[in-house]
Formats: sequence, structure tokens, C-alpha cells
Amino acid sequence: MEEDSQNSSTNTSHLLGSVPAVVADEKNTLNNQVPYASMQTFPPNSGGREQGYQTLGTPTEAFGEQPASNWQGFFSVSSYTQYFNVDTDVVVNRLISSLNPVADDFFGKIDANPDLYGLIWISTTLVFVLALLGNLATYLMQKHTDNSISWSFDVNYVNTAAWSIYGYVIVVPLAYYFFLQYMGSNANLIRFWCMWGYSLTIFILSSFLLLIPVGILRWIIIILTGFASASFVALNLRSFLGSDLSVTVIAAFVLQIALAVFIKVQFFK
Repeated sequence: MEEDSQNSSTNTSHLLGSVPAVVADEKNTLNNQVPYASMQTFPPNSGGREQGYQTLGTPTEAFGEQPASNWQGFFSVSSYTQYFNVDTDVVVNRLISSLNPVADDFFGKIDANPDLYGLIWISTTLVFVLALLGNLATYLMQKHTDNSISWSFDVNYVNTAAWSIYGYVIVVPLAYYFFLQYMGSNANLIRFWCMWGYSLTIFILSSFLLLIPVGILRWIIIILTGFASASFVALNLRSFLGSDLSVTVIAAFVLQIALAVFIKVQFFK
């Protein structure tokens, strides 16, 4: 009877609803086949650049060394997307800071997230503002002196404004970057581009004041504008470099004043 009961209990695996026993060897085999399960994290990583579910890779992929940078990344658009990751509040805050150079350290504000959005947006705005208001200022000045003189829109103002503003705001920070690298300073090109880009903000505002058809008043406005912009650049460079490279700080101040004089002579004659 005991043998019959044991046989009946072991042969019930074919019955409906019964669950077959799992052999320990089969468990070990299954675990050996999948040494590292592919898992997904939820919610998606909102702080990164990628959207959607994130798949966890192997430990080597997660904690191993990152691939070395190469020149392909320099020419890749995706490499620069992080420098446009700013919202309106951040941009407005940096615009206000550029108008008040003695308030606080601008480099300290952009340390965690320097952007190129301000560089492109401010430079492009200044190009069109100079081209438009420069022609309008010439018209007002001619009408103020002699109404009989004919006036026509000078489209060359656009070309002059483009090569001068874009050239200045790209070449000057680039030259400073290579020079400071040569001098052994830990310079950052993106920071320099960001700072010099925001330093042009005050020129956009002063361009509207330069429409006043009074020559001496225009010179006073542009000198004050150049001094404010040059102070912004020089003070931030001094806080970044210290007193060891004071000549480079003075050169940056002079270059910014020279840009102001060039804008006055070229666009608001």
C-alpha cells in the first residue's frame, strides 16, 4: 500500500493544474545562461541628454572607461548640444550680469554650464541692429544737416557688421585661449566665447541711443558703452587669471574699446 501511494503521488504531474517540480540543476543552468539580466530604469533620466527608457548594460559598460575623444567629436553637432541647454531665466540673468560688471563674478555663474546660445543670439542680433540702425542714423544725420541730400539704403552695412562682429567675437577669445594655453594657464575656450558673447549686449542697447543726430553726444554714448563692456571683460579676466597676466587684461580692455570706436566710426558717422 505504501508503494502504491508513493507511485500515485509521483505520477500526478500529468494531471490538469499540477505544477512540475523544478530541478535544481535546471535552475543553475538557467542562471549560467543569463549572467547579467538586461534591466530598464524608470523613470527616464531627465537630467541627461537622452530620452525614454534607459537600458542598463554590463558592469564594464556602466563603470568602465569612457572612449577617448577624437577629432570626429569636434566636428559633430551633437558634441555642442550641451552648450545650448539653457532656459530663458538663465539667459536673462546672464544678460543682466553683463550690464553690471562690478556686481558679481560672471565666470562663477557660467562655471557649471557655459553656453554658446548667448554668443550666437547676441552676435546675430547686433549684426542686424547695426545694419538697420546704422542706415537709419545716416538718414537722420543727413536730414538734420541738409534735407536736399538724397539718401539710399546701404546694404554693405550688413556685410561689414557680419564680418566685424562675428570675426571679433570668435577670433579674439580663440586667440586668448591659445595664448593662455601657451603661458600654462588652464583656459577654457567655451567660457571665453560665452563671456565675450554676452559682453556685446550693451552695444545692442546703446545702438538705439546712437540714433540721436548729435555728433558729440554719439561719441559720449559710445565711449561710455565701450568702457562698460571693456570693464566687464577685463574684471572677469582678472578674477580668472589673477594678477600674473595683467598685460592680457589690459589688452582685452583696449580691444573692447577699439570695437566700440569701430562701431561708431563705421555705422554711426
